[in-house]
Amino acid sequence: MPWKPAPNKLMSSIPASIEQTQALLEQGNYVADRSLATTLFLALRMQRPLFLEGEAGVGKTEIAKVLSDTLGRRLVRLQCYEGLDVNSAVYEWNYSRQMLEIRLAEAAGDVDRQHLAEDVFSEQFLIERPLLQALRAHTGGSPVLLIDELDRTDEPFEAFLLELLSDYQISIPEIGTVKAVEPPLVIITSNRTREIHDALKRRCLYHWVDFPSAEREQEIVARKMPGIDAQLSQQLVAFVQRLRQEDLFKLPGIAETLDWADALVQLDQVSLDPQGIDDTLGTLLKYQDDIAKIRGSEAASILEEVKLQLSASQPKNG
Repeated sequence: MPWKPAPNKLMSSIPASIEQTQALLEQGNYVADRSLATTLFLALRMQRPLFLEGEAGVGKTEIAKVLSDTLGRRLVRLQCYEGLDVNSAVYEWNYSRQMLEIRLAEAAGDVDRQHLAEDVFSEQFLIERPLLQALRAHTGGSPVLLIDELDRTDEPFEAFLLELLSDYQISIPEIGTVKAVEPPLVIITSNRTREIHDALKRRCLYHWVDFPSAEREQEIVARKMPGIDAQLSQQLVAFVQRLRQEDLFKLPGIAETLDWADALVQLDQVSLDPQGIDDTLGTLLKYQDDIAKIRGSEAASILEEVKLQLSASQPKNG
């Protein structure tokens, strides 16, 4: 299907079909299933924020990075945390410059308070934080705004986001409303440590990013680590897939699979063995209780099961 540029400036560089959206992600070495590509395509075409939920390490944040790289857009990232407020996320006033301006005005004899207040609360004294930066015009098109791990913030901050996500604008009491000339491409992620309010979700398109199938995870490893031994790649993916069936405090995501693959390659491993697994479990599991539960006989048992499974799936020579 040929690429069809739309008349809108914002729409001119985004994919014109689901297939082109998948191709765009693949260009950035991101392996997405069709349902994710469909939701992303619709979010881009409808100019709606995309809300991604899923376990940590499954590739939610990476989508925003890939969009930024492949579309040639600036990435504006707001990393959320407990206690995040407007001053850190949106804007704050440069108080030191304001005080200097007041002192200079007093020294010059300019004591018109109304004029002075209007002067020191003008945009030249405004320090822009990520959300306000994302509304400004940028060379090459509107930026990709990543609001990462929104579940770490509290409900009052969620409420503040409603105006931004509905109308792509922010109200600053001293100045007025700042509205985007071109809406940013908004990606919001959550690890679901708490529920996000329905009012925010209604303003977004939603997608749950799940752990990948074995075939897709194998393809991800092959793309990210093209030099890895084929046998090792098969075994480690099968081991991780089996490990996700265990009752662990934190199941390993794709990020941990890639870290583990890299560690095994650094150790010149071409095949999994019990000792190698025990020595490198810290790259795959991030809690001591999980490591203690799997290390030793449990890891050896899972490995044996994985090898039997892979052997049974190999085509028999006639």
